[in-house]
Order: sequence, then C-alpha cells, then structure tokens
Amino acid sequence: MNEEIYREVVNLAEKGEAGALCTIVYARGSTPRHTGSKMLVYADGHFIGTVGGGELESRVIKEALAAIQDGRARLLRYDMVDPQRGDPGVCGGQLEVYVEPILPKPMIVVIGGGHVGKAVVHLAKWLGFRVAVCDDRPEFCNPEFNPEADEFYPVPMAELPQHLRIHSQTYLILTTRGSAVDVEGLPALLETSAAYIGVIGSKRRWAVTRKTLLERGVSEDSLNRVVSPIGLEINAETPEEIAVSIMAEIIMLRNGGNGKRMKENQ
Repeated sequence: MNEEIYREVVNLAEKGEAGALCTIVYARGSTPRHTGSKMLVYADGHFIGTVGGGELESRVIKEALAAIQDGRARLLRYDMVDPQRGDPGVCGGQLEVYVEPILPKPMIVVIGGGHVGKAVVHLAKWLGFRVAVCDDRPEFCNPEFNPEADEFYPVPMAELPQHLRIHSQTYLILTTRGSAVDVEGLPALLETSAAYIGVIGSKRRWAVTRKTLLERGVSEDSLNRVVSPIGLEINAETPEEIAVSIMAEIIMLRNGGNGKRMKENQ
C-alpha cells in the first residue's frame, strides 16, 4: 500500500493538486497500526491507506484537511485508553501521526492586465510564483502584452472559475478598471477556496462595491474575505511601486509577518 501512496503523492505533485500525507511516526503499546503506516488524504476528503480506522482516523482526516487549507504540517499525539476523557480509542497504546501537506505551487492570478497588472505579473514571476492573467479584453491578456505570465484567460471574471481551478494556494489580485467590473465578477470568486482575494482601489470604491453586492444578496461573511484596498502602505504611486506594495502584503500573509519595519521588531 505504501508504494501506491508514494505513486499518488508524485501524481498529485505532477497535476498540481493538493493532499496531505499522514504517517504514524511513533507507536507504543497496543495501537491499531504500526510505525510507518501511511494514509494519503485528498482535498475533497477521500483517502487511500489507513492509520487505524474509526475515531482515530476521522480525527486525522480532519487535521489533514486543515493542513491542506493552512499549509502547515502538524504532529498529532493520541492516547488510546479512555474515550470518556476524549481519547479516540481503547487499545491502550499511544501513537503520533505526522501530517504533511502536499500543496501545488502558489499561483498569482492577476485579474485586469493593464499597467498595474502587468507590473504585478513581472514581480510575482520574479518572486517565484506561477502567474496567470485574466482579462475580458484580449489585447491585455496575451503573451505579447504580458510576456512573463504562464497562463492566459481572456474571459469575464465571473467565468474564470470555469476555466481555472482555484485552490488554497491561489492568490487573486483584482487590478480591474472599475467597481462595475468587480460587482459582476466577484460573486463567482467568493465561491472559491482562494487564499486571498484583493481588490485594488480606494476605500470609497470598495465601499460602493460592497454596498452593491450586499444589495444583490452576497453575504457579509463572503465579502469579509475581500482585502481592499490592497497592499502595504508605502505611499506607492507608480505601477511598479504599487506592485511592490501588493506583493509585499502577500508575502507577509504567506510567511506570517506583521508588516512592521524590521527595527521595530526588536
């Protein structure tokens, strides 16, 4: 079974899909499975292999799905003695399970391929992200205008999820040309599991967009996922400076930073 799991891990990586590899790294006493037993959990919750079945396995799967979402490995410790005190079994032993997320390469999706979008594409590619551009204006969504992008989706924003699988390692950056475009396209994006949805523009622009979407029935919880205005405050003015501000915020969020000046973090 482990050989099949290893093949599936490689398959996930090649297809750019997410999963979590769960391995028993310590077992003492009576436990349902031995050290080295593995289970691979897919993003939709199905799995192959086993770490013991029952309540134990249910808990590990839950943690595996959480690891896929937050991208963090975790070491789980379980006593198998007394369910009355919260243990997942009565075998009498102890075990530890290491849960390792398998994640696709993070992707920046620039929606709106104009001057700011083009600058974001350039910087994101330089920073090592896979980069896609989406714009319903074909003249801004092609290799000639944005030569550093990896993928191009010349479709309306609302149709993007039909063409691109948006997952927990996808960062959506809306450098669009106005609130009207955002109102039409955002509801579809809010249904995805994107790690980040940022909308360029002033506080007033977002307030107008938010109000319109609320009136159209979009929930407050969904709209609270949106970051707007986007970027860190560095008084950016040029497209290139704005791109630095935006990507700095994304790096901060990915790495758990706080956005303060380094000398203030002492």
